[in-house]
Amino acid sequence: MGTSKSLDKPDGTTTAGNASAVTAATLSQAAVLENGDHLTREEFERRYRAMPALKKAELVEGVVYMASPLRYRRHARPHSQIMTWLGYYAAGLPAVEVADNASLRLDANNEVQPDALMRLDERAGGRSHLTEDDYLAGPPELIVEIASSSSAYDRYEKLQVYRRNGVAEYLLWLVEDHKLEWYRLKDGRSVALEPDPTGTLKSQVFPGLWLDSAALLQLKMRDVLDTLESGLNSTDAAAFAERLARLMLPS
Repeated sequence: MGTSKSLDKPDGTTTAGNASAVTAATLSQAAVLENGDHLTREEFERRYRAMPALKKAELVEGVVYMASPLRYRRHARPHSQIMTWLGYYAAGLPAVEVADNASLRLDANNEVQPDALMRLDERAGGRSHLTEDDYLAGPPELIVEIASSSSAYDRYEKLQVYRRNGVAEYLLWLVEDHKLEWYRLKDGRSVALEPDPTGTLKSQVFPGLWLDSAALLQLKMRDVLDTLESGLNSTDAAAFAERLARLMLPS
């Protein structure tokens, strides 16, 4: 029969305890994620899984970032507008998928949880894929982040991570600055998309994904969706939908 081990207490007294309990407590303490931790992606995932109550944490360039409680006007409501816009676009298109806060494995030092992303199915040429344990890995075609201001790490560290990993387009909503920045990957560089004469931003990856930036910043979603509908009715969007339908036919 195993023997118990006496443990010294802070007041100098001792108490009998099982050595395995000490080990379990030590492991539990080591499993906690903290802002600023430098971890491998594997260790980050292990600790994240050990904290089921934690809603959002990211590993960016090997450093842990954990979200503060999200405010309504600075994040929650803008986030809902983006999801409405993306969902409306993807609803009628085969092979186009939208995800909200999905953990995304990019490389050994980066596992992010973007506010929104849109991807193509691999059969349609998409570069991201689902892993056996139901994570998304590789660069989706479009990532969207909601940031409070231009000083956020979404605009610096994440922009470089997304560029280096081949994310084709990155839309950043700087809420406090009342500004949208939409970047596309060109020759290995992040290049800002320029609006057309009407002020409409148009995706280079998803034909018909048009954005009335002024309307979105004012949360005028009816106008945003009207512009998107015009994009979906364009000849480029129709040709894109037909191509996707052919690619997704059963082989």
